[in-house]
Order: sequence, then structure tokens, then C-alpha cells
Amino acid sequence: MDAEPQTSGAPKRGGWVTFPFLIATMAGLTIAAGGWNSNLIVYLIQEFNIKSIDAAQIANIINGCMTLFPILGAILADSYFGSFIVVSISSLVSLVGILMLTLTSTLDLLKPTPCENGASPCLGPSKAQIGILYTSLALSSLGVAGTRFTLATMGADQFDNPKHQGVFFNWHFFTMYAATLVSMVGIVYIQDHVSWGLGFGLSCAANLIGLAAFVLGRRYYQLLKPRGSPFTGLACVLVAAFRKRKVLLSLKIEDYCQELGTGGTKLVNKTPTSGFKFLNHAALVTPGDMNTNGSINKPWNLCTLQQVEDLKTLIKISPIWSTGILLHTPIATQMSLIVLQALAMDRHLGPRFQISAGTMMVFVMISTATSLALIDRFLLPTFHKLTRTSPTPLKRIGIGHVLTISSMALSALVESKRLTTARTHNLTGNSIVPMSVFWMVPQLVVVGVGEAFMFPGQVMFYYQEFPGSIKSTAAAMVAMFIGIAFYLGTAVVDFIRKTTGWLPDGINEGRMDNVYWVLTILGLVNFCYYLVCSWMYKYQNVENKEVISSNHS
Repeated sequence: MDAEPQTSGAPKRGGWVTFPFLIATMAGLTIAAGGWNSNLIVYLIQEFNIKSIDAAQIANIINGCMTLFPILGAILADSYFGSFIVVSISSLVSLVGILMLTLTSTLDLLKPTPCENGASPCLGPSKAQIGILYTSLALSSLGVAGTRFTLATMGADQFDNPKHQGVFFNWHFFTMYAATLVSMVGIVYIQDHVSWGLGFGLSCAANLIGLAAFVLGRRYYQLLKPRGSPFTGLACVLVAAFRKRKVLLSLKIEDYCQELGTGGTKLVNKTPTSGFKFLNHAALVTPGDMNTNGSINKPWNLCTLQQVEDLKTLIKISPIWSTGILLHTPIATQMSLIVLQALAMDRHLGPRFQISAGTMMVFVMISTATSLALIDRFLLPTFHKLTRTSPTPLKRIGIGHVLTISSMALSALVESKRLTTARTHNLTGNSIVPMSVFWMVPQLVVVGVGEAFMFPGQVMFYYQEFPGSIKSTAAAMVAMFIGIAFYLGTAVVDFIRKTTGWLPDGINEGRMDNVYWVLTILGLVNFCYYLVCSWMYKYQNVENKEVISSNHS
């Protein structure tokens, strides 16, 4: 992309002068998002009288949206509108959404009557109340679309030096983790022990501060012009191949459209590969496809061989990509169920302090952050010294599979003990079981260690193997199957509710341990599928793989 033109005499844009504005924006918007989302299940149960499993399902759908929407935001920023406009509008949308959510917690008119009011029946929200609630959640989720990926990309665009870009990314992700911890611990505590209105109000204030910091830095940013979506070229391959499906393929290299440079000159002559031969039709030159200067006349009728090979590469990667969906489905399901378990367990830390159920995922974050440091500074160097090699991205992902499966099995065992304790004390519904919530910490630590292996492995693998034209979407591809996993987890829970009695509204009367065993089996089956896919896969960029491996030595 080209940089936005600067007026004469204006100071050079970009560089470290933009750093405080972008980091303040990231901190404010992350605190805002975590402040309303981390404790959402508890809010729906306690303030809107929504049944526990239904609240978990709603949270799963919201988390899926918050994971998928940023992909759309990144595409819009990169292809059409630019980062500044997308971040600004998204931040404003999220501000409106969180403000509406704050109003639902402070105005009695916008929420149902509390169930504790003596003789009055426990009524759920009206259609108008649920409509306003869903609208606020939708706007708040949409607001995340312009920040998750777009802010990171925009920050990297401010620096020409790759080393400076790396430093920015380190601070960017550190800020994201730190801000998330602030919201999960601080704001959630205020929501549980002071008031929901104050908690959501602080999220709203953080969003406003983030938006203000971002807009104030406008004069210093180096803004790059949108360069068009790389996925358009891949779509052209499918269209062109279908249109020319009846044309006979040629064995001559010169009959295919090669990669073109300026003035229509050919950069390199390539031979079409035999795999997925049908797609080679897209690069086959037919009368009228080319201009007299050698450029393409009809883009949706003719593509270069490079575009064809790029699409073939994505098709080859897709089986491994699909395993990521079922890898993250158990984790997505666990994230919601664990809040319900925590609500029905002893959360006291000392005689007075009580941990909020919505903060239990903090243990996953702490485990992931600690494990990342240990893996990078100790495990990988030790592995390299002993074997003279470094684990490939696929091996790191495989370790993540094993640890995730182990976490689900641990979750099943802990829940089985919780249910046994509940029945020993004749506790029904969602009554608090005399069993410490810290029994669930080991399973969260294990899943955190698994994430420390698989997340870097996945991003590394897709960045390494993706065609050059779409390398910037590597992180987005990981986010995409995580988002799909949230929706699939919702479908799995819904199916189990309809076909079994394992997930009643009162979890003390159900068999949530069986749900975790199902997730364990699902993970095992998916791991076997992953082993087959990874065994059959051949690295496309062997040189890059070796470079990446050597960097960890």
C-alpha cells in the first residue's frame, strides 16, 4: 500500500511518536471489551433471570462473533477504507453498545424484576428488554471488529524497521494481556461486589478514553492507502476455471499466463503443477484474454499461474486448518461451562474475600503467558541442544492437541467429584457445593500450557505456508476457526441438552462430567485425524521452515 501524501513542510508521520496513542487506544478498548464480556454469563443469570445453560450458550455466540468480526474489520481496513476509519467507527459503535448495556443494568425499566422479590414469580425478560439487551451486545461485539487485528497492523505500518515493528508487537500484546487482566479481575470484582452499573460504566469510560487517544493521534499517523483484497484474485481463479472448463489444457508453458511485472513483462516462467489440474484452466490463455501490451484484458476470465498455485496451496492446507475447529471446540465449551461450575462451588479465598466466577479464565492466561516464556527461553533451546533440531510448527500444534485432551479429561474428573460432593450433601439446583473452586485450577493450567504450544505453532505454520499475497491473514485464519469453534460448541451443547438429561438448569442434578468426557472423545478423534493430515502434508516452503526452526535455537 502507498502512504497517504503529506503536505509540504509537515513533519514526517509515523515512528515512535505514534506509540503512546496506539498503546493507549489498545489498553482502553481492551479493558472495555473485557469489562462487559468477562462476566456476561453471571450478568445474564443474575440480572436478566436467564437460565444458566441458555446464558452460557448466549456467551458462546457472543464470543464467536468477537472472534470472527475482527477478520471482517481487517479485510475492510486493508481492502477498502483504511485502518483509521475502521478503528474510529468500530470504537464509536462499541461505545454506543456498552452505553446501552450500562443502561440495562441501571434502569429498572430495561430489565426484569429480580427473582428474590418474595411472592413475585421469577419472570424472564420481556421481548422489548431482550431486544435492547441483544442490540447492545451486538453493537459491543461489532465494535471489536476494528481493533483486534487492525490496530496491530496499523501500529506495524508506522515503522519501516522490522526490529522496531517487533518491539511494537511485543508491547502491543503485553498491553492486550495486561488490560484483559485488569478487566477480568478489577472490573468483574466491581460488578460482583459493588454494582453492575459502575462496572459497565467503567468499561464505557475506558472505551471513550481509547477512542479519544486514537483520534488525538491522527495528525501523527502514517496512513496507508487500501490496496484491494488479495482474496479477489483467488475468487477469480475459481470463476475463470469454471468458465474455461471445456477448453483443453495445453502442455506448452507459453500457453499459460505468467506473473507480470510493470509494462506487462513476464517476471518468471512457471510450469503448471499437476495437482488440482482443473484449476489450471484459469491460467490458460484464450483469444481476447490479453491486451496488445501483454497485460490481462479480462481479469475474471484469465489469471496468472501464481494465483492458481496460491489457491492450490490453500486447498492443500485446508485439511489441517479444519482440525483447528475441533481442537478449539472443547476449549470454547469449557470457557462457558466453567463459569457455571464456579458459581456452584466455594469461591472464598480467606474468610472474607470471594473470587468472582467470571475471573476463573485468568488462570488460563497466567498459565499461557508463563508457558510461552519457558518454552521460548528454556524448552526450545534445550530441545535444540539435545537433538540439533527444533520442533516444527506441526509438532507444536500436536502437543497442543494432547494437552487440550488431557485438560478435558481432568475437567471430567473434577466435575465428577463435585457432583459426588453435591449428592453427599443432598444439594440440588445450583446450590453451592462445599468444594473449593481451586480444584479447577489444574485443568485450566493444562489448557493454558496447550495454548502456549498451539497458538504460536498455528500462526507460525500458516504464516510460513501461506502464499505471499495473503500472508498477512495468517493470524486471521487462526481466529476464524476459533470463532467457528464457539458456534460449534454452542451446537454441541444444544444437541446434548436435547438428547440427554446431562445439562439441566440446576447443574447439581445433571451430569456435566459426561459432557467433558464427550469433549475428550471428540478431541481424541480429531487428534487422530490431525495425525493423518500432518503425516500426509508436505511443507510448501522448506527453506522458510528451516529458517524459522533455526531462529529458536
